[in-house]
Amino acid sequence: MSMKWWTAYSSPIDRQAPARRSRKSAGMIAALALSLAISGCSLLPDEPEEEDLSAIQLPKISEKPQYEVVTKTLETKVSGSGKILSSQEKQVYFTLDGKRLKKLYIESGKTVKEGEAVAELDVDDLRKNLRQQELAFKQRELEMKETLRKKDEMDPVEFEMKSLQFEEARQQLVDMQEDIGKAVLTAPFSGTVVSVPVQEGDMVKAYDTVAVIANPSSLVIAAELSKDDLGKVSVGMEVRVDINNIEPLQGKVKQLPVPATDNQNGNEGGKTDSINKYLLVDVGKLPKEATRGTPLSISVITNRKENAVVIPLAALRTIGARTYVQVAEADGSKREVDVEVGQQTPTDAEILSGLTPGQKVVGR
Repeated sequence: MSMKWWTAYSSPIDRQAPARRSRKSAGMIAALALSLAISGCSLLPDEPEEEDLSAIQLPKISEKPQYEVVTKTLETKVSGSGKILSSQEKQVYFTLDGKRLKKLYIESGKTVKEGEAVAELDVDDLRKNLRQQELAFKQRELEMKETLRKKDEMDPVEFEMKSLQFEEARQQLVDMQEDIGKAVLTAPFSGTVVSVPVQEGDMVKAYDTVAVIANPSSLVIAAELSKDDLGKVSVGMEVRVDINNIEPLQGKVKQLPVPATDNQNGNEGGKTDSINKYLLVDVGKLPKEATRGTPLSISVITNRKENAVVIPLAALRTIGARTYVQVAEADGSKREVDVEVGQQTPTDAEILSGLTPGQKVVGR
């Protein structure tokens, strides 16, 4: 009875309340589940972020260089170094042996005139011996006069023997006088003393160099080349000369080195710088800045060819006896072509056959 009354007299709103509570509970459960899910995710370790590689530039595979086949003047050269020397240059020396240098009248850089005294040896012992021999010879002269008076009474053989002995003694005096005269060394021509390798008091051997005298008005380009390079050079070849602070000079090979001998100047100790050991170059008149001893370098053109077909050495390839190149075609392809090579320089190679100007070849 009471239940019916409650049902009969309850309002519509009261009847909808259970449904609202049910929906509200479901919403709260959903919200709780979402909260738990979110909090659960926050408890897991953070995953590393992916690195952005878009800014990194990957390296490109390098392409081999290409060179155009060209024509140009190709020159093969050999190079060397040297200095300016005088074409009139002489080493002066004594011919007396084993004497001490008594006096030097010169020094390096001094100008001397032809016939001027350069140095003098100590020959006091020779002079003393000469005086003794001269006195002894006077006695021989008296004896020879007496022999001549008795010539008819003497045996011809005995007379001839005494005459020979007298002439021998006289020749000894002449030789001693000549040796004493050799004690003074004089300049062979007017010039400048360029070196003096001895000092007063030195023991001087025969043919040891005492000084080198040069004529500064007759200068010449002198250079040295290796033995192999020298074999490629001949008189008349074109030469480029480079001297510090002077414009390059053009000239020609004037003279090749004189082959050395084992006994130049008599002994090794007497050897000094000689113009004969150099290759000489004629450049006409030298500039006024050029002086004897100025260092220089030369390049001798041993071979020259006009309009030669040329490629860089970097494009030349060899396998065994085969020499070839890779030719780059217009469509990007490459093909191998055998070539015949002519002269080569440190950077270029002449192609005698196999290529034509305008083609492209691939470097190694």
